[in-house]
Amino acid sequence: MLSFGSEEVWPSLLNIGLVLAAIAAVVGIVVWRGRKKGSRTIALDAALAISGWWVMLSGVGAVIIIIKAFSVDFAEFHGATDVRVDWPTGLPCSEFGDSAGTMLTCGGNALADFTVGNASLGLRLLAAAAQLSTVALTTMPALILAIICFQTLRGATFSRIVTRALTGGAIAVLVLGVASDLLGSIAATAALREVFELSSEWYPRGFQLTVTPLPFVGALGLAALAAVFREGSRLQQEREHLAQETARLQKDTEGLV
Repeated sequence: MLSFGSEEVWPSLLNIGLVLAAIAAVVGIVVWRGRKKGSRTIALDAALAISGWWVMLSGVGAVIIIIKAFSVDFAEFHGATDVRVDWPTGLPCSEFGDSAGTMLTCGGNALADFTVGNASLGLRLLAAAAQLSTVALTTMPALILAIICFQTLRGATFSRIVTRALTGGAIAVLVLGVASDLLGSIAATAALREVFELSSEWYPRGFQLTVTPLPFVGALGLAALAAVFREGSRLQQEREHLAQETARLQKDTEGLV
């Protein structure tokens, strides 16, 4: 995720544009080298390069998360809790229908994005597990794409490796997607319970857990792709077998003549 902040919108857009330009430059270099070599698989080469960098950077990020869990005394949490934080009393707002002008409507939000200092090792490891599940989930599409591109460039598009990668990816997306949804909220609630006493009004009484349908949809899509590639592998094997039989019959016929 690309995130930049500034007083005006244009500096943030410029920063995002620079990052996208760097990505485009990498793709451009791959395309240029491919054309120079007369390659007919430029799109595959570019996709393999981008997905490879994606996987590598995600691996570096995972290592940083693990190191940070053991080397710092704070932990960052991103997950829904049942603790509600009211807006500051000094923030101008209005109730429904009691303002003639444009104003914010008074309300509050669930505490879902915060950092805990002097966190215990167990709490830091729980936060790291939630972050690692998110990193692994967002890396899975790049890993699958890299495998498909690599096998296709080797001339084995419908190999068992691709089918197994798609099937394993479907399972991984389902498991990691659900784990990412649950671990974030579980870790956030556990953090607040470690910070506040049971008698405190801020102590969360329950867990606010939510599972989105996206992991199930993603897993279903990958499973369908696995079935498509499996069928393609079967048809390819049948064509190869037919070609071998045809060649054998031609050889036998030539021997008879």
